[in-house]
Amino acid sequence: MGLAAAPSVSQRFNPTTHHSMPTDHPPRSAELSAEAAKSTLKEGDASRELSEKERLVRHRGLATWGERLVPLDRFRDAAAQRGTELDATQRAAAEQAFVATQDDGVVAEGPFERIVVFGGIYNNHIALDALIDDANAWGADAVYCLGDFGGFGPSPDKVWPLLERGGIRSIQGNYEQSLSSGAEDCNCGYADPRDNHFAELSYLYTAQNSSDAFKQAMGELPLRRRVKLSNPSNSNSPFELLLIHGSPRRINEFLFESATPDPYLEVLLDQERADAILCTHTGLQWQRQLASGRSLINVGVIGRPANDGARNVWSTRIEVREGALHAEHVPLHYDSEALAAEMRREQLPDEFVDTILSGWWTTCLEILPAKERAASRF
Repeated sequence: MGLAAAPSVSQRFNPTTHHSMPTDHPPRSAELSAEAAKSTLKEGDASRELSEKERLVRHRGLATWGERLVPLDRFRDAAAQRGTELDATQRAAAEQAFVATQDDGVVAEGPFERIVVFGGIYNNHIALDALIDDANAWGADAVYCLGDFGGFGPSPDKVWPLLERGGIRSIQGNYEQSLSSGAEDCNCGYADPRDNHFAELSYLYTAQNSSDAFKQAMGELPLRRRVKLSNPSNSNSPFELLLIHGSPRRINEFLFESATPDPYLEVLLDQERADAILCTHTGLQWQRQLASGRSLINVGVIGRPANDGARNVWSTRIEVREGALHAEHVPLHYDSEALAAEMRREQLPDEFVDTILSGWWTTCLEILPAKERAASRF
């Protein structure tokens, strides 16, 4: 089904009614409902709010499968059946290929003294306008967007003029790849039908309301950039950053804080010969300095809140201080009421509007690992 033939969003759903979603559950014998998992609450505790630690304890030994919690062994067995078994020779060859140093041929930009980096505009042109003013006020030498201009919010074509006005240097995210190629879906990387249901609604709306010229411009963006930051302590040794959308391996890989081990990040940094990898895609900002002194920095998104109960969104300021790379996640405040009103006029799902106004995600929650899901309201 091509984009021209795609049904309108109004044909696909009625924003005033409940959206029925497809289901894909594990076998009933393996199910353990979330309510059952919480049944160990002591009498008299049911009305109090659980701490994050308590919620994690009640998730111990379980895995999230759709909207259910299942025994971890059952989940592992199901995952193993979908894998590929390698013999010793094949495994050794695969491991050697995986850790091999990559040469992407990308020439580093800069050097700069300070940059602002963000991801996931998600059509939130009001936040983008505020970010440009914020970056200018801070004195950023360059501003970078790590992709996903569209999705979730209203009026996609309002984004392009702002990107040009702000001189924002961008790369492709999965949205830009899909829209520029005429793909039928966003290639977001979701595995759960509930996540994919709302992702489809969001993608169809963005595809139908983005101009052909904007889509073409998306396809001309690079998939990655490299940036050098000046090191005042050693002018001959600037820091080199790799800017990608999901991960260096895949444009739609989710690098969540709780599910991304240090050894894996060290391998990626070895492969890419970078001092830091900057990414987005998860919608949640975080950073980690590794034993090697190198870093992974998820810069966050400005398109929707970070599932923390606050309306603000997030960008990241990066500079070198006292010979070390310094990244600061900065809250960005914008007129969320105006965005919500525009979303309603465009008849986008109430679930999307609720997220903007409450600061809590109401959709695309099933992709979250246990720790990030435990911090959610829903």
